[in-house]
Amino acid sequence: MDELSEMETETSSGVGVIDKAALVMNALEAGPATLAQLVSSTHLARPTAHRIAVALEFHRLVSRDSQGRFVLGPRLSELASAAGEDHLLAAAGPVLAALRDKTHESSQLYRRQGDVRVCVANAERPIGLRDSIPVGATMSMQGGSAAQVLLAWEEPDRLHRGLVGARFNATMLSAVRRRGWAQSVGEREPGVASVSAPVRGASSKVIAAVSISGPIERMGRQPGRVHGGVVMAAARRLSEILRNSDEG
Repeated sequence: MDELSEMETETSSGVGVIDKAALVMNALEAGPATLAQLVSSTHLARPTAHRIAVALEFHRLVSRDSQGRFVLGPRLSELASAAGEDHLLAAAGPVLAALRDKTHESSQLYRRQGDVRVCVANAERPIGLRDSIPVGATMSMQGGSAAQVLLAWEEPDRLHRGLVGARFNATMLSAVRRRGWAQSVGEREPGVASVSAPVRGASSKVIAAVSISGPIERMGRQPGRVHGGVVMAAARRLSEILRNSDEG
């Protein structure tokens, strides 16, 4: 008899492997679990529970804690963040425009997608020399203040992988975490400086970076000292809007 045969039909999708994966993840919602505990709570056979849990771990939907127990994985919070992107983009326009008007520099919002970052919203300086970055522009995660911010709060293993070939190092990212903003001067592109700060979702995970960018000759070689506070305030404002929309 199938392991799911005791489930009520209305709780089964009819796709056995999906239903079993859902059983495992539902069990982990209560907290970390050993394989034996998963077997007990899901009523799956031990080999099946192990196979499903390991497959979910491969896709980062399940992870392991320091004691080797299964726990819900980081991919879930990433998916939750992506689901909230509409709220983020709806709120970004006015916040970026206000940031541009305060700093007199072009402002952007970046999200990470795999090994690159993408500009998902912007507010460009209307006149004069500016760093023009169109919405949809894809950039490397190996340089620039937004890349630093999007990497600085990652899990240790992903952070260290992200440093391979980067034009910044772990010491610099530690400083980013300590002060709450990042700066770059000619790191992404010669002659361009930028300052970025993290936007956090409901779970406090960094889901985006707010940035301003412009020519070094105008922003200077320590742009964070001048603009770090106002960029952080804009990022906090976006984070607050997201939290309020989730609570609503």
